Amino acid sequence: MLCRESVVSAPPSTPADSIDPLELYAAAIDSSDYVMHVAPVVRRLAPPIGALLDVGAGGGQLGAALRKPSCPWTAIEPSPAMRSRLAALPQPPRIVAQGWEQADVATAAHDTVLAATTPALFDSERFLARCRRWARRTVVWIVPAQAGPRGICFAGCLPREWHGEDETPGVDLVLDRLPASMRPDAFAFASWTFTGIVRDLTRLSAWLADRLGWAMSDARRAMLVRHLEAQAKAHSEGHRLDIPRKSAVLVWGRS
Repeated sequence: MLCRESVVSAPPSTPADSIDPLELYAAAIDSSDYVMHVAPVVRRLAPPIGALLDVGAGGGQLGAALRKPSCPWTAIEPSPAMRSRLAALPQPPRIVAQGWEQADVATAAHDTVLAATTPALFDSERFLARCRRWARRTVVWIVPAQAGPRGICFAGCLPREWHGEDETPGVDLVLDRLPASMRPDAFAFASWTFTGIVRDLTRLSAWLADRLGWAMSDARRAMLVRHLEAQAKAHSEGHRLDIPRKSAVLVWGRS
């Protein structure tokens, strides 16, 4: 396993509304087997990686696993919290502190452009065109392939009638938004488990209820705590929540 295990919930004294959703997700990726299962699929479909541009790099877990130490690794990351994570890595990337639309990155300056980020779901055609301009050889996207919620971290623990999200697999949204001329040259699937180590289920539950827009008087708040407790497994740091996931690895320009 290439990722460290990490606690995704701060002590109970910290208010639920102070949870950073990006940090919550990144910490759970640290303790998940995401990299273990996704990285080999990327290496198989897009060898060699060479100079890597990581778009929306987040905590950098996948980029760090894929990059070759002797080749440049650049990360486009607009979040200050995620940039702090990237800078703290043993071999940090060169960080571009902008979003993908504003990022000042030279055309065709990287062999592989990697993106495991939301623009692929909602602005597929324009985002792919940008990634292709940056890539010398290969563009790789990682998108959700399972039916289920995507917008709220840990919403996969909740019944559909509670989260109310569109459960269309992300890969279907991406492919539906791309014309036939822009379909990927290769793709494959990787199954993994999203694992969060949660110190305080009550705090996580309150955060989820806030994100769902539930009033403080909503009776579902108490039900949500009990629902999470029923799913959680004991862990030395508190509780462990596991959500089965499946990702699609889409590749353009396969060599």
